[in-house]
Amino acid sequence: MTPEDLFRPLPEGARVTAEDLFDRQLAAIADRDLEALLGQYHDDATVVRFDRVARGPAEIRDLFAAYLSAEPKVDEIVSVRTTDDVIFYNALMTIAGNRVTTYGTLVIRDGRIWRQTAAAAPLT
Repeated sequence: MTPEDLFRPLPEGARVTAEDLFDRQLAAIADRDLEALLGQYHDDATVVRFDRVARGPAEIRDLFAAYLSAEPKVDEIVSVRTTDDVIFYNALMTIAGNRVTTYGTLVIRDGRIWRQTAAAAPLT
């Protein structure tokens, strides 16, 4: 599957699966594509991290612009569990040159991310 396939609009009435959404999220991060990443989020989305909470398009744009400037790289998806409307993941990443383990949830509404939690801890 190519990046173009991931971001091609779905046919009318087609349903986005949690797996599709997660693949698109990973591709947007890998490409450091802010607009593709923001397109994944519901207009009334909230992202909760230990260091901040971002609500709505403007705050989420600021959060992800800063995040992408830290050059995040997903090194390995350790575990992922999906249901119809929830994705729970654990990944090893490099962010701003630091290796971390990340955990988070993505809650889906209308085919887009409505709520997200994310946490990262340094690897020792």
